[in-house]
Amino acid sequence: MRAVVHERYGPPDVLRIEEVPRPVPKADEVLVKIHATTVTRTDTGVRAAKPALIRLFFGLRRPKQPILGTELAGEIEAIGAAVTKFAVGDHVFGSTSSFQSGANAEFIALRESAPLAHMPAGMTFEQAAAVTDGAILALMCLEAGHIHTGQKMLIYGASGAIGTAGVQLAKYFGADVTAVCNTKNVELVRSLGADRVIDYTQEDFTKNGQSYDVIFDAVGKHSFKQSKGSLKSGGAYVATDGFRNFFLHLWTSRIGDKKALFPVPPRYTQKNVLFLKEVIEAGKFRAVIDRCYPLEEVVEATRYVETQQKTGNVVLTINGSVTP
Repeated sequence: MRAVVHERYGPPDVLRIEEVPRPVPKADEVLVKIHATTVTRTDTGVRAAKPALIRLFFGLRRPKQPILGTELAGEIEAIGAAVTKFAVGDHVFGSTSSFQSGANAEFIALRESAPLAHMPAGMTFEQAAAVTDGAILALMCLEAGHIHTGQKMLIYGASGAIGTAGVQLAKYFGADVTAVCNTKNVELVRSLGADRVIDYTQEDFTKNGQSYDVIFDAVGKHSFKQSKGSLKSGGAYVATDGFRNFFLHLWTSRIGDKKALFPVPPRYTQKNVLFLKEVIEAGKFRAVIDRCYPLEEVVEATRYVETQQKTGNVVLTINGSVTP
């Protein structure tokens, strides 16, 4: 099978398409023929080993898992003898488990209990592939901030994969959402349900006199220090990355009434994927896709993700665009 392989850390050019052995599912595994996958911000960090801490999980000198990719949508090609939840031919979507990869390939073997579910009705493979990573990370951050009806929340970086998911899920849970993005994405973010949208090129939310119960930094470009003055007493700044936030989380949990929260490690579960399926089928969530590239153009797709200007998700299609 074809797969995107990187045998050393470095720039996008270390990626190449190679023929590798097709995995054989174990008794409790399914073999998924992948029709669409993605390139995420996490993928680019793992490939480049930035921050360096990534090497502790993915290999000190070289990648332990040479095939990148975590999100996928496709169909069940084969099942192990003990599998009961899925059958050959089922259309599925989901993710690899935490600290695993391998989805940028034509096939992947996953445990039946992996973050995998039957695809929502009416979705294309491309749309379904662009759901789980951003949405599960957003869900984890919303839960850390104790999301509830009437909560006043600001989402910074509301047009990325995590941000577009965060806006929709926060509204699903009944929060009052202020979204921050750039000019070109104002209308998109408003269409996702945000109660108000701030164009950061025109207005600095930290200087408008408003305060929030939660400030959710979905792109890692803000900070607790910058946000603190816009938090209500007892409020929380929730970060998606930046190892400094781990220490801030420990420090502010003991001192002061405003907290920095850093929910790690990421937790990808089948329960979360099933929840997202329900929300999608209820018409409360949609995948936002910026661009689709064929698998062969993974280097170009990766370079685009690294511009940090993508809107929503970047999808890789395998064997052409496929609609279920």
